[in-house]
Amino acid sequence: MLNRDLIRKNLGSCLTDTSDLGMPGLRKGKVRDVYDLGNRLLMVATDRQSAFDRVLAAVPFKGQVLNQVSAFWFEETEDVVPNHVISAPDPNAMLARKCDVYPVEFVVRGYITGSTSTSAWTLYEKGERNLCGNVLPDGLRKNQKLPRPILTPTTKSEEHDEPVTPEQIVQRGLMDPEEWNRASRTAMALYRRGVEIASRHGLILVDTKYEMGRDDEGRLRLVDEIHTPDSSRYWIAESYRERFDQGLKPENIDKEFLRLWFVDHCDPYADEVLPEPPEDLVVELSFRYVQLYEMITGREFQPAETEDPLGRLRRSLGREGLI
Repeated sequence: MLNRDLIRKNLGSCLTDTSDLGMPGLRKGKVRDVYDLGNRLLMVATDRQSAFDRVLAAVPFKGQVLNQVSAFWFEETEDVVPNHVISAPDPNAMLARKCDVYPVEFVVRGYITGSTSTSAWTLYEKGERNLCGNVLPDGLRKNQKLPRPILTPTTKSEEHDEPVTPEQIVQRGLMDPEEWNRASRTAMALYRRGVEIASRHGLILVDTKYEMGRDDEGRLRLVDEIHTPDSSRYWIAESYRERFDQGLKPENIDKEFLRLWFVDHCDPYADEVLPEPPEDLVVELSFRYVQLYEMITGREFQPAETEDPLGRLRRSLGREGLI
């Protein structure tokens, strides 16, 4: 396991911007820098940390963990649905087939939890019982396992995702009925596979989101990322039941504690300027990203060269003839 001292030494060596690569077709997301290479995409997972639709911090090794955790899960689920991966030319980068991506995120929830304004628990606590067409019973407690996993899709937006029902997806022309049925079944199958593998490693895959699209042959493919700490919530399985019975928060291994820190110290949706998170909190978040990588994959994390992460990336892409 990577020690916290090494993480602390790398706080100033994060990969936060790749625009100096000088490659065309750059689109900057909250975390990933994506380059359009014609019929392919180069997706670079940076160390930017986002929540509340904003960038909150830079976290050492985070991009490498995201990229390599996704690579692991893409491999573990390729029998469920084909994915867009071609290769991983750098610890922080993935070369992928370009797909026509559906403007819908497929959010699957196995537990009722969350702290954001649109989280399942926040809505439930306010009296909502119908979440995107899923009618929930009264009497649920925060962090409780749902009677069955539910799919709560949202529209994809650069500003803020909007919960939407399957009927609205079809009515708005975002997907036709056949596409929705196929993709929604696939999302539930992916979640079941994720729950199964996470359980073997002592983890609960609480909730997650998937993105899907069609390749140039009309074939459904899983795109973007899968079961990463940015797209998913994980709890420690061994202590869940006891802590739930005592009304305590589950032990988590994701970025939820960072969300909670900002909720406690500001209004992350309304405040124009956000406070800087404490150094110890950023170090702990990095440590948890690495811990998750090792628990999920069963492999020891091998940190990439960080003295000049952008230079390393440029050299990796050059060896593959991509730059």
